[in-house]
Amino acid sequence: MAPAKATNVVRLLLGSTALWLSQLGAGTVAASKSVTAHLAAKWPETPLLLEASEFMAEESNEKFWQFLETVQELAIYKQTESDYSYYNLILKKAGQFLDNLHINLLKFAFSIRAYSPAIQMFQQIAADEPPPDGCNAFVVIHKKHTCKINEIKKLLKKAASRTRPYLFKGDHKFPTNKENLPVVILYAEMGTRTFSAFHKVLSAKAQNEEILYVLRHYIQKPSSRKMYLSGYGVELAIKSTEYKALDDTQVKTVTNTTVEDETEANEVQGFLFGKLNLLVY
Repeated sequence: MAPAKATNVVRLLLGSTALWLSQLGAGTVAASKSVTAHLAAKWPETPLLLEASEFMAEESNEKFWQFLETVQELAIYKQTESDYSYYNLILKKAGQFLDNLHINLLKFAFSIRAYSPAIQMFQQIAADEPPPDGCNAFVVIHKKHTCKINEIKKLLKKAASRTRPYLFKGDHKFPTNKENLPVVILYAEMGTRTFSAFHKVLSAKAQNEEILYVLRHYIQKPSSRKMYLSGYGVELAIKSTEYKALDDTQVKTVTNTTVEDETEANEVQGFLFGKLNLLVY
């Protein structure tokens, strides 16, 4: 009998311990509940290489074009390298023109995607042209479009007779000594082979002072991934649906009495009787 009772006592203790541990675990899980919010932009994710070029442009126009020369076909590595390796490759290329302090600033700009809106701005400008069908890159020469390099010379012949395009403050203009030249705007994605082919022809003409070469970012096939933004506060407000009855008659009475007291202490024809001291002689 004694062993049976001892066994029952042990079972009871084990059962109580298991129940206590389960309640403790449930309480821990309940205490650790949280709400995670992600803020996504309306436009898709933009390439880091283009964002890096905008960082360079903010430094100087000269650094922008120097950086561009070193990354003409860099995007081809994106297909074979991991995202992290490609990220480090961009930083390595940028490091040729930036010191350690500015490299850290570039990393910070990448983390908050500070220059993504600028890329999207150019993308919207390109959409308003609109781009020719099936073209990875295209040029606009005084309102005439083409995505064939061999047609550029033909469109330049009568460019002066057509309206000169409007240039924006953020446009990237190839360094030249003359401004009164036919304007050729290239819409392309930096780092691609198509861009490189156009750039070689246009930069040569710009150096010979035949054209004013302007570059605007254009991504023919935008990413399918969302553009998540960081560094922005998100508030989740939960409204209580419980309604409580409250007798506010006393509150109104107290409020009215306070207003009357304040009215008596207000200015009367230029005199503040609440602060006026009368001297009696």
